[in-house]
Amino acid sequence: MRDVEPLTTSRLVLREFVHDDHAAVHAYASDPDVAKFIDWGPNTPAETTFFLDMVIAAASASPRIRYALAAEHAGAVIGAVELRVEEAAHRRGSMGYVFARPTWGQGLATEAAGAVLGFAFDHLGLHKVSATCDPHNSGSVRVLEKIGMSREGHLRDHFLVHGRWRDRLLWAAVRPADGSERLQRVEQR
Repeated sequence: MRDVEPLTTSRLVLREFVHDDHAAVHAYASDPDVAKFIDWGPNTPAETTFFLDMVIAAASASPRIRYALAAEHAGAVIGAVELRVEEAAHRRGSMGYVFARPTWGQGLATEAAGAVLGFAFDHLGLHKVSATCDPHNSGSVRVLEKIGMSREGHLRDHFLVHGRWRDRLLWAAVRPADGSERLQRVEQR
């Protein structure tokens, strides 16, 4: 699959990245508060260019295993959500997301993450999708809870983040026999 048709939520369009997204991506990727809990950033302009080059190239891979999508709100790119197929034979994937600081607390990451989880199960046929987050990132914990993921573990010294070893909480969702259960949980929150 080369391109993903845009995924839409009530407030977002999740679409393939293009090189013209550089300014918007760099605006959030260069923010130290955005990069606080992740193992990259704050980005230089060259690092943002490298990211865009990588995800645009990954969209052409066959088989495709990386789905990095720009999150667009009111016509502006405000973040990204990514799904990776980790083990095709076992139908297992992982996901993550990052959003610009001015959008935090508005439920936009929850909408994006829920849509990508649905895409993983309903379109790609994955059986299990996992995600990790820093134990101190309460906003990300809420997103993962709201989209119906369950906490599966606490990974000690899992990532080297800005020169310090950081723990990660492991979350996962298993495709329900009937996808409607997961969708109802996302819509109710």
